Amino acid sequence: MTAPTASRGGRRWVASLQRTLRLLVHSNLFISLATMSVVVTTVLLADLPLEALPLFIVFAATLFVYTVNRFTDLEEDEANVPDRASFTKRYGRLLLALGVGCYVIAIAIAVLEGLPGAIYLLLPLVVALLYSVGGIKRVFLVKNVFVGFAWGLIPLGVGYYYEQLWTLEILAVAGYVIAMITIAAVIFDVKDILGDREEGIATVPNTLGTAATRRYSQAANVAVAAAVVGLVFGTGVSLEFLSLLAMNGYVAGYIPFATPERGPLYYGFVVDGEHVFLAAVVLLVEWLGAL
Repeated sequence: MTAPTASRGGRRWVASLQRTLRLLVHSNLFISLATMSVVVTTVLLADLPLEALPLFIVFAATLFVYTVNRFTDLEEDEANVPDRASFTKRYGRLLLALGVGCYVIAIAIAVLEGLPGAIYLLLPLVVALLYSVGGIKRVFLVKNVFVGFAWGLIPLGVGYYYEQLWTLEILAVAGYVIAMITIAAVIFDVKDILGDREEGIATVPNTLGTAATRRYSQAANVAVAAAVVGLVFGTGVSLEFLSLLAMNGYVAGYIPFATPERGPLYYGFVVDGEHVFLAAVVLLVEWLGAL
């Protein structure tokens, strides 16, 4: 194979990979994988058995909530992420049907299995309504904290499912997820500065500026990392909790590059991929510990 031919082949491979990643990001399949990763991390750190049902429930709820949000944010996406807006217009109804179908199936399984607290599976619907319709996203910083607490329901739900809700491990993971997703949500707003200003939505980046947003986010990231160290050496949780620091390192690496010019793959894959990365690290630590 000649050099020009190899170069063209490489470019085609990269273009194909980018198309695949955009499909995963725009369809909300990747963010659903990210929330499933939170379940995996929680289960492993809390030393619980991994089961398929909680993974499916979280996948279904995420696909439903984020697909609904794609429609309610369509005007903003047309200004901020036009490719995603076009994708939603073309395939959104199909994805919404898939999301609703999976969500209804998850609720039905929970009811048929007689799971305690099945009524709480309506919480994703409440979250979607409050965020997308109830005006939460228009309140400065509140929307970021709201997203953080919404993700924090995942480890709490895991604890409820396994009847381990009030253990230190479950509460520690929930607190960590809330803090880190809040930071990520603030960083995510960097890409939406133009559209948020046009819609009259006050965010940290369009109020304080991108440079200040990155500084404060990095400071918060360091504070969370310090809290993890304090938790491990100040309580009885396993040393495996130090694996959470891998995600703080990951976040520290992407924050300096968060600018409005970054494309959807940066925010939708790199930033949203933080929990996929963390789950992989925790799985690796678990595997090494079993050797």
